[in-house]
Amino acid sequence: MTTTDETVNEGPETADADTPETEARETDALSSEYAGFDDLPTVAATAAQSHAPSAPRFDGDVSELPDRACWALQNLLTRRYISGDRQPQLWSWVAEYQDALRVRLSELDLRLRIVDELQVAFVEQAGYESRWGRRILKRETIHTYDAILALHLAKYIRAARDEPVLITREEIHELFAGVTNTIDRDLALFDKRIERAIDKMEELEFLRKQRDDADTYVISPVISAVMTASVITDLQQQFEQFIGSGEEGEEPPEGAADPGESDADDARDHEGRDFDDADAYGDEGDDW
Repeated sequence: MTTTDETVNEGPETADADTPETEARETDALSSEYAGFDDLPTVAATAAQSHAPSAPRFDGDVSELPDRACWALQNLLTRRYISGDRQPQLWSWVAEYQDALRVRLSELDLRLRIVDELQVAFVEQAGYESRWGRRILKRETIHTYDAILALHLAKYIRAARDEPVLITREEIHELFAGVTNTIDRDLALFDKRIERAIDKMEELEFLRKQRDDADTYVISPVISAVMTASVITDLQQQFEQFIGSGEEGEEPPEGAADPGESDADDARDHEGRDFDDADAYGDEGDDW
């Protein structure tokens, strides 16, 4: 028996598919089939175009930033923070234009802080010595009881990780049990100071009142973004010094205005501090 080797002829047909003439025919066919695409509207999708200046928002507008970046900047300067949870549109603009926003804020001696995992952005004052520098951020006073409550709330939210944390008004008062009858002998004034601390945490949006229960609050995860380990350590030291001081709370004089409305309360409230509105959310803790 004899065998013969069969060879496969890969000559003319295969070679013909790669010839210039064949490619030209295919190109002409495609051009004819998709000619209608030329009539479709074009879409500007480049990143560079999104950062181009837009039409003037008002007479005399000479901004070099697009509208959304300008609005993000304005909100960063006027809000305590921007949250992706509560202001998703603003958060997306801050994230998109953050490089340009950092430049603009630096011109005002401000830093942009962004915590991506929590989708939180805020501004803090940069500190350095200059006779010409001016503080842009508003200053307000935060008292020791505010700081103590903030310390406890930050610890709770860190321990809970991603779980929502609820706390009642009664539980908040219990947090100050170690201070009772040691620092403040006047229990009515003591309770009032705790209530003012709760109001302050609501104002700072660290506590959010439940709709169906006015005495139950949700601790905002934002507090874990703005109160870093260094801030908590500093507050813990101040809290321990406060507890160990043995100092008695002073009673208001007869006929005095409510401590929450009196200027004298700043002197009575233990270790009241001037405190930057946005620096409260900084990561250095110097003003605490």
